[in-house]
Amino acid sequence: MDKVYIFGHKNPDTDSVCGAIVLSYLKNQLGMDTEPRILSPINEETRYVLDKFKIPVPNYLNDVKVQIKDVNFHKNYMINENKTIFEAFNYMNANGITGLPLVDDAKKFKGYVSLKEIAADMIYNENLLVSTSFENILNVLEATDYLQFDEHISGYAHAATFNDETFINNIPIDEETILIVGDREKIIRYAISKKVKMIILVKGQKLSAELKKLAKEAHINVIFTNKSSFKIARVLCLANPIKTIKRNQMTITFNANAYLTDFEEETSHLKHTNYPIIDNRNRCLGMLRTIDAHEVKRKKLILVDHNMFGQSIDGLYEAEILEIIDHHNIGDINTNHPINFRNMAVGSVCTIIYYLYQESNIKIPKKMAGLMLSGIVSDTLMLQSPTTTPKDRLVAEKLTKMLNIDFRKFALEILSSGVSIENMSANEILFRDFKTYKAGEYEMAIGQVFTVDFNVFKPRLEELIEELNRTAMNHEYKCCCLFVTNFLTNNSYVLFSENSQKILENAYGINDLEEGHLMRGIVSRKQQMVPHIMNIVEHM
Repeated sequence: MDKVYIFGHKNPDTDSVCGAIVLSYLKNQLGMDTEPRILSPINEETRYVLDKFKIPVPNYLNDVKVQIKDVNFHKNYMINENKTIFEAFNYMNANGITGLPLVDDAKKFKGYVSLKEIAADMIYNENLLVSTSFENILNVLEATDYLQFDEHISGYAHAATFNDETFINNIPIDEETILIVGDREKIIRYAISKKVKMIILVKGQKLSAELKKLAKEAHINVIFTNKSSFKIARVLCLANPIKTIKRNQMTITFNANAYLTDFEEETSHLKHTNYPIIDNRNRCLGMLRTIDAHEVKRKKLILVDHNMFGQSIDGLYEAEILEIIDHHNIGDINTNHPINFRNMAVGSVCTIIYYLYQESNIKIPKKMAGLMLSGIVSDTLMLQSPTTTPKDRLVAEKLTKMLNIDFRKFALEILSSGVSIENMSANEILFRDFKTYKAGEYEMAIGQVFTVDFNVFKPRLEELIEELNRTAMNHEYKCCCLFVTNFLTNNSYVLFSENSQKILENAYGINDLEEGHLMRGIVSRKQQMVPHIMNIVEHM
């Protein structure tokens, strides 16, 4: 079963992280293989919640782009560099490939050889040197019997094609000679006396008892085969290790973690058809043919608490979206096939997931109940946000009873855990809960942080405004602002980039808007911030 990743939006808040975790638990109970993930570091409030219920922080997911490891490449297509040329050729022929990665005993990548290079070596290389293992020669010649004295054989092949006298008088042989011979006793005696490296008897020829005794005494390697002299001469050099083939030194490899788009871009400039695939330790994993690059296994996803492309993970459209669970306005994510899309007008995605448990008749463990209630508390500001619905209140009540806790005390603990900005940079404060939106042809961005006392922010106003201006300019946001929300008073203070002032004035009917202006009763980004600001930006 394929792994399915479940995650919330970038710059995750408590509702999105808890929602991903509790939904993953539900899906696993229903037989799926899922894993909750996060797209960026969690905030202090979320960390407090996970620590409180002893839930590990989900692993980070950088992107869901198609990687080479997701492609149906030829896994384990490789050969040990010490295997014979003959074996390599047969391997390629049997598998219908035109090249093959070479590896050592630890599967470390050592090079690449093609059929074209093997053919060139066989045609143009007149060197009859054989340097290989005794076993390799046995295999290539399909030996019927043998005498062995050396593990490694190195020498030059000669075939006894002349008559005895001519051969003995004119053909020099020595300890580096591999003699191919038939029923030629005189030449065999001569070869033994010269202590040749090996004698190969052709067409099932045998040695007399006397010659065998002499060969043993002289430690002469002997191989008996049914092949003809002509056949032996043609295949003997194929017993050499494949690594001895003269090869193109410019071998292009790709790491299995590389993106397929990068592979396609780079290989479009090259003329090769096969590319060895390696891991981070330079171990060969197989080979990818360019014609197979379209056979991909896309990562499977379930999106929680968002359905906008700009708020989701990089490479989203290279993956397969199976399902979306959200409580925001319908965004710009689209799919090429029907999916399960659950969108409800409630204050928290965890409220929706509670109903999914009920519909599936799955019992909610206390830890999962704690996470659900935490998500509802966080996103509805203790059920005080205007986004709060009767469904949120009902679910919060049921979860509170299940946990047997004091709701207000529990909620204040959670919301208070994430208000400190001590030791945080202006960038970290702004991007603590920062979301981008498409407004017509423009982009806008709204950050929101919570506090119990705005005076804590006053000494930081100048640097926060500088960060807003820098962010707006770098990303070309038409509007970029930060709402500092006091969840005890249900009011917010707004900070903004220079280019956002007129937009905010028009959105809220305020003249001469100043930094840090108190926005009474404004606490919901979804209902009271995004719609008002987006309406102005869209019509600019």
